[in-house]
Amino acid sequence: MQLETVTEQAIVREVSLNGTVTPLRVSRISPAVAGLLETLRVDAGDRVSAGDVLVELDDEQASFELEAATAEARQAQTRLAEAQRRLTEAQSVGAGRNIAATEVRSRESEVASARAAVAQLEALRNRMEVQLRRHTVRAPYAGVITARTGNLGEWVTPGDELVRLVDTSNLRLDFQVPQTYLERLGEDADLLVLGNGEPVPAAIAARVPVTDPQARTFLLRAQPPESARFWPGMAVQALLRVNTDDTGLTVSRDAINRYPEGRVTVWLARPDEAGGFTVSERRVRLGAAFAGRVQITEGLDGGERVVVRGNEALTEGISVRLAEREAR
Repeated sequence: MQLETVTEQAIVREVSLNGTVTPLRVSRISPAVAGLLETLRVDAGDRVSAGDVLVELDDEQASFELEAATAEARQAQTRLAEAQRRLTEAQSVGAGRNIAATEVRSRESEVASARAAVAQLEALRNRMEVQLRRHTVRAPYAGVITARTGNLGEWVTPGDELVRLVDTSNLRLDFQVPQTYLERLGEDADLLVLGNGEPVPAAIAARVPVTDPQARTFLLRAQPPESARFWPGMAVQALLRVNTDDTGLTVSRDAINRYPEGRVTVWLARPDEAGGFTVSERRVRLGAAFAGRVQITEGLDGGERVVVRGNEALTEGISVRLAEREAR
């Protein structure tokens, strides 16, 4: 037989929650330029890393345009070099002696104009490079392809969804919590995720204090425990414990005896002259249950010792002794 003392402690209310595993990032990948769909490297279910090629558009015309822009930029650089040479030559001779000052200024203008042309054509070439790169669509982050809507040979434009990418490494657990708990959901609230084994604590990441007018609930978002494995879209159950700012008498769940007619009792143990304990049954009324304990609202005053193990076959008034481990 094992005993425990009836104590007063803070009352915690437990709320059972049903939620969903949601990814932080879901992207509907589309091209940045229009073009003919030439290559599809992925399909639904494929796992990709950041930077992997997903889709390629026909880039033949864009390649030609880049080559033309590169050639024009080189021509402009050649003209700039020649204008710079002519200016250097004029400056070395000296204005007013063998060459007119107006000629020097004219050559300076030619250099400035050539330099501006080089800058303009270099910018055009860079733009063509960007256009060419945009014909290849890459994964912005690691994840899993969940859908592929594009097909080879189709003409696609910016905004057309080609594939859908889901980030499976950054997940959150989303729960809808009754709005009555919004004010009580402080920093001391605990969230336990229920799995196949024991409940696992989960860190609360965000509380969104905007209630759903239809369901009268608000969003509670938590980080998945590292020991549990989740996938986007999975259902998940959890237990939320919030402090009620009340205190009361509590006993272990194991001390409670329930009868078919609805009677609820505990067994009290009082020391006797033989060094053991005499037990008597006491009817009680229960309140909130949490963390393996139950609140007693009526029937006990506090400080009593109740039987928490070995109370299955007790009868009124018998004398019992503590289990050896309990006695030590």
